Amino acid sequence: MRGRDDACPGALRLHSADDGALARVRLPAGLLTARQALVLALAAEELGDGRLDLTSRGNLQLRGLDAGCGAGLAARLRTAGLLPSDRHDRVRNIVASPLSGLDEAGYADVSAWARELDALLCDNAPAGSGLAELAGLSGRFLFALDDGRGDVAALGADVTLIAAPGGEAVLRLGSAGGHGLARPKSTAPNATDSPDATGHADAPGHADTSGVAACRDGRPVGEDTPSRARPLGPPGPAGDPGDIKPRPTPGGDPAGAELRVRAANAPRAAALAAVAFLDAVRASGTRAWRVSELPVRHAVTPGQLDGRLAEAGIQATPLAPHSPTTAPSTPLVGLVAGPDGRCAVSVAVPLGRLTAARWRLLAELAARGGSGELRVTPWRGVVLPGFSPGGAGAALRELADAGLVTAPHSPWLGVGACTGRPGCAKSLADVRAEAARAVAGEASGDGRPGPPRGRLPVYFSGCERRCGHPGGRWVDVLATGDRYQVTVRDATGSARGVDVTAEQVADAVAAARGTT
Repeated sequence: MRGRDDACPGALRLHSADDGALARVRLPAGLLTARQALVLALAAEELGDGRLDLTSRGNLQLRGLDAGCGAGLAARLRTAGLLPSDRHDRVRNIVASPLSGLDEAGYADVSAWARELDALLCDNAPAGSGLAELAGLSGRFLFALDDGRGDVAALGADVTLIAAPGGEAVLRLGSAGGHGLARPKSTAPNATDSPDATGHADAPGHADTSGVAACRDGRPVGEDTPSRARPLGPPGPAGDPGDIKPRPTPGGDPAGAELRVRAANAPRAAALAAVAFLDAVRASGTRAWRVSELPVRHAVTPGQLDGRLAEAGIQATPLAPHSPTTAPSTPLVGLVAGPDGRCAVSVAVPLGRLTAARWRLLAELAARGGSGELRVTPWRGVVLPGFSPGGAGAALRELADAGLVTAPHSPWLGVGACTGRPGCAKSLADVRAEAARAVAGEASGDGRPGPPRGRLPVYFSGCERRCGHPGGRWVDVLATGDRYQVTVRDATGSARGVDVTAEQVADAVAAARGTT
């Protein structure tokens, strides 16, 4: 049993770091408007160190804050609509498929789910709904809303919704389904698996975006592909193209439960699943923050969850756990073609850190040529929807000139790092600078890095806590003082590695990332 409360930072509860106070601003599903983005840029400049960090849950962090600025920051966020409920600030942890509704790879646009679930979490539920206790969730508890493509379903969330054919959804409590639902590979010519560090210790893999089309030089490509592959969902009505048989996952999480519900009921079902978890925590006498921490004997069973949903008038069908047939990967960078002739611009942010000027550029482009919306991804990137093909190409060039990652062969893809020195007192080195040197060394090899397909993600850590490291199989670069340990790790805990000097890190990382 834990002897302390969850100390996860928020917009109201600031965290004290070596470089000043830190505030974490929750962005459910990573969604915000250009106007809200400009408010954050100004706050970073006037209250912080002038930079913004993207997190592995699609949130934003402001660093270098004065310890006494909390009230002023909160007032700015409330006015901008970024802090709708003080009481529920830290529980609004929702990730969603960033390209949902922007291409043809999913079964539903889960943005509407995200907004409804956020309203439920903020206590805007009908009286007597039994959801008021959601304010008691830990700041670490995570909801994931997957549109069926299998990207955020792979992030190890506590409650996951996966869109399915026929207006249905899979509700998962815990990790019963592993990485998510199986889906076929796309035949689109630009399809690629681009590994990236998720930056989250609970994220066991990378999402497959092989069905995403792109634009090149302002023109959509891949439109002559006979038919883009659709993601497979859970068992649907007979004859449905997504009709597949669930396969049990060997050694599955005993705390996991999967049920099929109507898509219209999905957000409320997810909220009720979280309430069921809180009930189990109380019954166990523990202070579990996440579903995986519940003792096995107190795990929420599919039958118990089904009963709770039935009491709320939600019909559900228990499912056998699924296991994936493809390894997920992170979203592509570049231009993404939509079914309506519009394009989205997708960029990655080196090490997840932006100056206020770069963040402001993203907001201004979204307002000027896009839909006025920004989507922060769990892979420390940003998607700007709603551009014309020509406008998207121009925006992409402007963002590339500003130093953001726009090319699918960039050596920055798949590279992550913790805060390191000087921001963290526990760090033994400036690992972000070391990561930048390793990337520069890779790029200078022949002027063009190799394709990202098959490369392992790499994460630089300043101490053995390895805060924010990815899951699955990855290259661990750990500072040990004036040297580094470079190790290939996987989910089973097995590892092999070498001890190197700082000058040898780049070569050791390049060799390890090519390990298969």
